[in-house]
Amino acid sequence: MQPKLVSMLPKRLNEAALPTPFVEELLALTTNHTTGSLASGDSTVVRSPFVEDALGAVGSGTEADVDEAFRIARSAQKDWAAKPVADRVKVMEQFHKSVVKRQDLLADLVQLETGKDRTAAFDEVLDVLNNARYYANNAAGFLSTKRRAGAFPVITSTKEQRFPKGVVGQISPWNYPLALGVSDAIPALLAGNAVVAKPDSTTPFSAIIAKKLLTNAGLPHDVFQIVTGSGKVVGQAIAQQCDYLMFTGSTATGKLLGKVVGERLVGYSAELGGKNPMIIAPDADIEAHIDTIATACFSNSGQLCVSIERIYVPDEVFDRFIGAFSEATKRIKLGSGLNWNYQMGSLINQNQLDTVQRFVDDAVAKGATVVSGGKPRPDLGLFFFEPTVLTDVSEDADLLTQEVFGPVVYVQRVADTEEAIRLANSTNYGLNASVFGAPDTAWEIAEQVHAGGVTINDGYAATWASVSTPLGGVKESGVARRHGPEGLTKYTEVKNISQQRIMPMRGPKQMPRRYYGELMTTALDLGKKLRFLP
Repeated sequence: MQPKLVSMLPKRLNEAALPTPFVEELLALTTNHTTGSLASGDSTVVRSPFVEDALGAVGSGTEADVDEAFRIARSAQKDWAAKPVADRVKVMEQFHKSVVKRQDLLADLVQLETGKDRTAAFDEVLDVLNNARYYANNAAGFLSTKRRAGAFPVITSTKEQRFPKGVVGQISPWNYPLALGVSDAIPALLAGNAVVAKPDSTTPFSAIIAKKLLTNAGLPHDVFQIVTGSGKVVGQAIAQQCDYLMFTGSTATGKLLGKVVGERLVGYSAELGGKNPMIIAPDADIEAHIDTIATACFSNSGQLCVSIERIYVPDEVFDRFIGAFSEATKRIKLGSGLNWNYQMGSLINQNQLDTVQRFVDDAVAKGATVVSGGKPRPDLGLFFFEPTVLTDVSEDADLLTQEVFGPVVYVQRVADTEEAIRLANSTNYGLNASVFGAPDTAWEIAEQVHAGGVTINDGYAATWASVSTPLGGVKESGVARRHGPEGLTKYTEVKNISQQRIMPMRGPKQMPRRYYGELMTTALDLGKKLRFLP
């Protein structure tokens, strides 16, 4: 099936943003195996939440397609890894410039694939730029060979050397197809790896265009492979062959993939589900922050792993908070289209709409009160659902502890911040949390919350955008980290190269063996006292 992507995109796609040949090459990526986008199976229709007509189509990849992608990637990776880091950095710097130039086109495409609002789509563009800038600026330092303290001064010298894993497998979801489709690949590529990626079949074009921009920036064509298709076939096949796996998605799927790579003793990084809490301290400036609080819950229609889904409010400020929060939620403007005129867009598809409706219906049936929202909006489009606030959620409601991944949040009255902290830590998840309060109070609370990231007086954006600090989940919300030095070094192996001089580690040849233990004990004790040993 020939994709209809060109007919669906705004006129500037063919004119100001990109020349027509680029568009033709982009469309060819869905079917032309020589480009590195491999999928020989039947066509899968890609639909946009904004329109009824098909957005395009991609092939359904097979295990044989994944085999071929890894064959090509492994062959290309050796030459790519042999290039100086400075050469790889130049590619990423050029890619950064290309994304800046085409930011409107990329935001258009993200909106069409996902149905999200313009601000959330532009967040994806900013995330790609932020990661490309940070890792291009710091890759040389992260990858440089470093001198470390040896076992003993003078006689032992040690260096730490890093080299790429080989071929990194990447499985990314539909909710942030551009950001998660390329931002994790950037450090993997800079580290000298090749990448075999599977974007979600619902939103493949953002990853495809990102690959095209990378190759236009100088990335060797075969180093970044894309195989479209199902997780059961393509995702499993990638996990069976990769030298390291980067996965973003549900906890259930993350556990299954973890078993696959664990049996192969292959490294694994995963950002998984969350039931992210927010704590409102009694000294929080509620009126000043109320719109930010609403954004924390309903950005991208709540379809992001770090979105807030539960809010704990002390009794002394509960009534004031719930009134302000209800009004802020009702002010959120829903809409569609490639513009900045609304604040919340559509859910991704009918399945997600049904899931959100089921959670709300179950909670209401078990006694929950609908403060605002609570129903679909078919007048706006196929998959719209109102931003929804609930209270009085019972302990047996699914909503209480399970991730909704939609525009639904419940607010719970608590006695004090101690109870709020206890409830915030009460689930098996630990991805993101948020605290609103006076700085000293909020910091004290934040240090007691069990999560990979805690944001003070914001929902999640401040921690997410601080790319110099590693970020990820604890408990069942993930393993390893993206961002920071670890976001790149996790894609490398570490080699310890040590040289012994003057005499062997076991002492001079002439020294009787019976003195060896005494000598080493004395040397270690002296090293501790004088602090000249590591």
